[in-house]
Amino acid sequence: MWRKSTMKTVYSAQNIALVSLMKNILDGCGIECRIKNEFLSGAVGELPPIECWPQICVNDEKFPEASRIVEEALSSETDEMIGWKCKSCGEEIEGQFTECWSCGKSRSE
Repeated sequence: MWRKSTMKTVYSAQNIALVSLMKNILDGCGIECRIKNEFLSGAVGELPPIECWPQICVNDEKFPEASRIVEEALSSETDEMIGWKCKSCGEEIEGQFTECWSCGKSRSE
């Protein structure tokens, strides 16, 4: 049961797709959450834009765990975009790829 007074915002972004993705990550980790302000974008102009951004809210007791998961998800997103060098053949690979295009070895190997 959701009670407004016991909820905290754990993540907010201008783009609803990013907020939905983060909600899916939290749901996958077993953290019950909901999106607030999902349809408030039409109020921009009457309200400050940042106040209209969609937010993910969680219960107070889940906030520390949810914050940690959000932080990890955001940091791994930027880490994956850093290029890497294949240990097998020495080819320089762009960060979004997990396998070497030249020899087929995995980034983690």
